[in-house]
Amino acid sequence: MERATSFLYYAKGGNVRQLLYELKYHGNQEVGEVMGRMMASELMCSHFFDGIDLIVPVPLHQRKKRLRGYNQSECLARGVSVVTGIPMNTKVVIRSRYTDTQTHKGQYARWENVRNLFACIFPDGLEGKHLLLVDDVLTTGATVVSCADAFRGIPGLRISVLTLALAGES
Repeated sequence: MERATSFLYYAKGGNVRQLLYELKYHGNQEVGEVMGRMMASELMCSHFFDGIDLIVPVPLHQRKKRLRGYNQSECLARGVSVVTGIPMNTKVVIRSRYTDTQTHKGQYARWENVRNLFACIFPDGLEGKHLLLVDDVLTTGATVVSCADAFRGIPGLRISVLTLALAGES
């Protein structure tokens, strides 16, 4: 990993909870796009986005995406892309199998749940690039690490991570 940051801190019972629920469970895609723009605007002066070639939202499985109607990480990534001008690609990596929600799983179960979960299906043109993986919440890091692992073996590829929230201890 090159660099990683989270925009908000999520503690059980805190104010960030409602924001995340609006984005993830109440169909409020606009929250994601607005928060993506806010994250990018805030981070621009820190040079966090310098050298990044492509924004890749962590994908949902097609079944979950159909149920929810959208990918919340894609909404965030779209907002980041608008502010930074960095292109977004939703096709290079897929979630290869359906998994249950991570929400109530412990640390070990989360890592087991996402092991070998992602596959890079369009590696062409990624050699020597710098990708920014965007996700909604970082809890144990299992999901973003598993997603990053899908790109293993691509020469010179660098990966950074941006999440809307970092989850504190429950």
